[in-house]
Amino acid sequence: MNYNTQLPHLIISEYGRNVQSMVEHCCTIENRDDRNRCARAIIQVMGQLNPHLRDIPDFTHKLWDHLLVISKFTLDVDSPYPKPSAETFETKPKSVPYPKGKIKYRHYGKIIEDIIEKAKDFKEGEEKDVLKRVVATQLKKSYLTWNKDTVLDEVIFKHLAELSGGVLKMDESEKLSDASDLIKRGPLNINTSLGVKKQHGKNNFKHKKFKRK
Repeated sequence: MNYNTQLPHLIISEYGRNVQSMVEHCCTIENRDDRNRCARAIIQVMGQLNPHLRDIPDFTHKLWDHLLVISKFTLDVDSPYPKPSAETFETKPKSVPYPKGKIKYRHYGKIIEDIIEKAKDFKEGEEKDVLKRVVATQLKKSYLTWNKDTVLDEVIFKHLAELSGGVLKMDESEKLSDASDLIKRGPLNINTSLGVKKQHGKNNFKHKKFKRK
């Protein structure tokens, strides 16, 4: 009995050992016409193993590339597509740097801190007042996601001032939405809160009332 650990390594495991064995056999066929027919038959089998991918553009192109990969680029057949080189598949993609920076309050997240930084640049006025309230409401909603009980508005106002370096301050007499309403409510739409209206169902947005100075 042969165990998988004793058999040759599968080049692309998704196609299984039978397909790899067929490709290995195809490489041994001396007659070019017979070898081409064998390759096309293997392509059909590979396609049947992945029927859910047939609607993807260039699906057949990908199958031919995988056929050559499985053969370790030794299969000499008349592919309908340009033959890839081994270097194409060996080149590693560039690493994506992980965002750096300390988040003061993790339950608020990094995005809200970025929004606060943008809001600090607004000139004093009605638009900035509305934006401060929207951000404060989002802070309260995020806080309640972390702590389901309740949170005082004074705590949210304190955190907003702290995160903005004292630039965004709320009047302590203001009242935010109740905790029960925020938990039921979906994600806040800052555009709607600022009076941005979508026109005629198109992606053409225009300020209804406020304009950025």
